Amino acid sequence: MKHVKGFDAATAVRYGRAMASIRDVATSAGVSTTTVSRVLLRPELVQPSTREKVLGVIKELGYAPNPAASALRTTRTGKLIVTVPDISNPFFANVIRGVEEEAQANGLAVLLGDTRGSRERENQYADMLQRREADGLIFLGHRLPNALEQRIAREGAMAPIVNGCEFSPSLGVSSAHIDNAAAARQGMNALYDLGHERIAVITGPLDSPISRDRLVGAKLAAERRGLIGSMTIATGPFSLHSGRKIAASLLLGDPRPTAIFCFSDEIAIGAMSALRRHGLDCPADVSVLGFDDIPMAAYASPPLTTIRQPMREIGLETVRLLIETIEGRIQTVRSVTLPHRMIVRQSVSAPK
Repeated sequence: MKHVKGFDAATAVRYGRAMASIRDVATSAGVSTTTVSRVLLRPELVQPSTREKVLGVIKELGYAPNPAASALRTTRTGKLIVTVPDISNPFFANVIRGVEEEAQANGLAVLLGDTRGSRERENQYADMLQRREADGLIFLGHRLPNALEQRIAREGAMAPIVNGCEFSPSLGVSSAHIDNAAAARQGMNALYDLGHERIAVITGPLDSPISRDRLVGAKLAAERRGLIGSMTIATGPFSLHSGRKIAASLLLGDPRPTAIFCFSDEIAIGAMSALRRHGLDCPADVSVLGFDDIPMAAYASPPLTTIRQPMREIGLETVRLLIETIEGRIQTVRSVTLPHRMIVRQSVSAPK
């Protein structure tokens, strides 16, 4: 039956039960078709007054859902998509381990996608979710794929999409992460407490919320010590090469920084390589502080002092959030903040 504007209960009775459609129910009840579907499939998610109104219209119109269509809507694949911006980054490898562990514990398979920072690749995996080739998507980068923006606008927190590692309220999805500003503030204060006053900070790309949040925390610590003018800021990719290149440039400054705070362990290990190439000792000449505590941090020369992110736990939590979203147990965006911890090794000491 084609939808007729003004379709009401009397029309339905006159033309017979089979005439009513879900759109007719929605029009008569003054709600969306999505709300009607929720009343039928997930009534606990609908306000009691709205639910009673819709059920009344359904009874009056004699609407009966199409069993085949309902079955199609509720069919699940048992698969989750997880996208990472750089699969070669050991930080993401540890997050993915947590994802796999929790997914398997819940009988789910993981489809892993390395987007390499490409918008096109991000949208390709998003399209797989739209085609119902997976039940949900976890993205570990900072960008929401373009293909999912309308779905988020339409379904809000109920869309089966979760972010891990990075946090931005503007994304409109649930996420698991640490308090990056607080962690960076703690790192800077640890260096200041040792007596460092000339601290250089090497951030990651500033289009990333984690880089911006860490920089906010670092600046706040410097301002509270009255040392913001002695703080040097440099920016580059989260990579070994970036750390070595930027640190080499910082070491030419006059006066030279006594400590370098790097926003990833890879940057920090690259920075320590630059120190060795310039004949400088870490930490006697320059201290180096990292961020993440990837496995190789403990085996760096010297072993790296760093801020540990609970990588495995972030992976576990993203899957838990996604499962709760798929099952309709999350109705508003949920932000899960996990604890970070300073790991003290040998790359940091008091300045000469």
